[in-house]
Amino acid sequence: MHNTLELVLLLLAACVVVVAVFRSLSLPPVLGYLLVGAGVGPHALDLVEASDGASHLAEFGVVFLMFSIGLEFSLPRLFAMKRIVFGLGAAQVLGSLLFTMLAGAIFGLGWRASFALGATLAMSSTAILSKLLSDRLELDRPHGRETIGVLLFQDIAVVPLLILIPALSQPAGELAGTLGIAALKAAVLLALVLVVGQRVMRWWFTVVAQRRSGELFMLNVLLITLGLAWLSAAVGLSLALGAFLAGMLISETEYRYQVEEDIKPFRDVLLGLFFVTVGMFLDVRLIVANLVAVLGLLVALLVFKGAIVFAASRAFGSSSGTALRTALWLCAGGEFGFVLISHIDDVSLMPEALLQITVAALVLSMLVAPLIVQLSDRLVLRFVASEWLLRSMELTRVAAQTMNTSKHIIVCGYGRSGQYMARFMEQENVSYVALDLDPERVREAGAAGDTVVYGDAARHETLMAAGIMRASALVISFGEVEAALRVMHRAHLLRPDLPIVVRASDEKDMARLSQGGATEVVPEAFEGSIILASHALALIGVPLNRIVRRIRDIRNQRYALMRGFFHGTSDAADGPDANEARLRSVTLPGGARAVGMTIGAIGLGELGVGVSAVRRRNIRGLSPGPETQLEEGDVVVLIGIQANLEQAERRLLGGV
Repeated sequence: MHNTLELVLLLLAACVVVVAVFRSLSLPPVLGYLLVGAGVGPHALDLVEASDGASHLAEFGVVFLMFSIGLEFSLPRLFAMKRIVFGLGAAQVLGSLLFTMLAGAIFGLGWRASFALGATLAMSSTAILSKLLSDRLELDRPHGRETIGVLLFQDIAVVPLLILIPALSQPAGELAGTLGIAALKAAVLLALVLVVGQRVMRWWFTVVAQRRSGELFMLNVLLITLGLAWLSAAVGLSLALGAFLAGMLISETEYRYQVEEDIKPFRDVLLGLFFVTVGMFLDVRLIVANLVAVLGLLVALLVFKGAIVFAASRAFGSSSGTALRTALWLCAGGEFGFVLISHIDDVSLMPEALLQITVAALVLSMLVAPLIVQLSDRLVLRFVASEWLLRSMELTRVAAQTMNTSKHIIVCGYGRSGQYMARFMEQENVSYVALDLDPERVREAGAAGDTVVYGDAARHETLMAAGIMRASALVISFGEVEAALRVMHRAHLLRPDLPIVVRASDEKDMARLSQGGATEVVPEAFEGSIILASHALALIGVPLNRIVRRIRDIRNQRYALMRGFFHGTSDAADGPDANEARLRSVTLPGGARAVGMTIGAIGLGELGVGVSAVRRRNIRGLSPGPETQLEEGDVVVLIGIQANLEQAERRLLGGV
């Protein structure tokens, strides 16, 4: 008992440390789990034996992974993307299988082992690539849609492959019969589950949800997942197939998203244990002894799989640039390769040495996948001549929209937030140019007369074409932090003085965005809570003027740009508080004392007065610092109470 507990603690400690390191290096955690397994396994430190108990527990990780894939399975989505999924996706997987089997025949590898190897290498990493596409805002670009479509087909293809691979271990005379029986069982199970199961599942989940017990809901999810997995195994199929069917059933109910959140901790932890057990059978000495073969298989995987994807993409009508980008994104291996390898190892379809070489090549390919993605744009521009012409046409369209525009606002992202803001600016007669990477949205909005063009705001040339040197401000309306930081970095390189307003999905990102150069960060949750509170107060009878004053005070505390107001004659009736902060504009003539001095050296802080903004030659610097040097003709916007503002004005102009 004590030894078992010590082993569990050892694995947990190793996983926590290694995965934390991999996360900090922006590497996929699956590689950390594999490294832990290789380190503690029988071929290295020999601290943990590869026991049947650990293998069975790890298999539940695959069960929950396939369950989550089933949850993502959507018939309407498949129908909408059928050309990419069942066309390009099928061509990639089948092409990889056929090429590997041909190469296996040339090198004397049996067709069963070649098929198993091809299935393993055909998979790409859904986890890594989908996150990279999201972070880089490329989900809606042509190569992004193709990548997601192919990944979706690969996820679906794993299900029949999990049936085929165990059947391949049967003698040649029995193989056809075994495959036929397995296919018949799968078809009957699928028909029963989809025809009868959907109605029963929706009714049963409603009954459970009405009890309003999170514990009961979670137990029910586990019962259905493991129950269908057991049923699938009982009829001679795999546990993973049953879990996939359970996910499909629940995906058609309104409880899908709740189930997905509840099951995620189980899936991630058990899947991590699965990868640890995969790593345990890695023999580092055997891999080092065959290092040339490992590197050779790695190069062959990246080159030939990429070539298959490129040819398939071109065959389905994509441009050379899109096809090459898709190929570079999909050429590496993925986590489903390890899932298939575990089944291949169970039935001994491949020689041990080849199995070790394959695992090592998959690990290395997943390590280099983010680097290949990072270099994809440069590689496309280097090898695809037409890409320069397409890029020039894209920039020409952007420049055409901004050629006669100045003092406009550049809006990065034209989703809901960007469109609402554009309507607001139109009502105020403020010109804007919006950049977006969704071609359908750009086409629809452009046809309606909106000033929106297709372009990547994180690119130097796109910002130049959008007229950043003539713009008054830049607004980042999407909520992805990393993408916003890239846009701000490019913008500051071109226009350090340009005011930038950024939307934040979460308040925890405010510090990073502010440090990245945002003039103001607008958190969604904060603004939403203000509006909710104001409506609630109005409904219970709180006077409207008190609500407006409260909202103004709260925003003044949060946003530097909203502090103070310009006092006018119409404000006299309201009787503003003498101690309330207000704004005053002071123009510096040639003989003013403050000309040539920095804001810090003038000593306005001693008077309790701050500088909200400085307008210089019609360019407004929204965040002047103490090091900002004032020049003749500057308009200095002061913030403070009335009495102090008068003293500050005298000091700026040459008074005491």
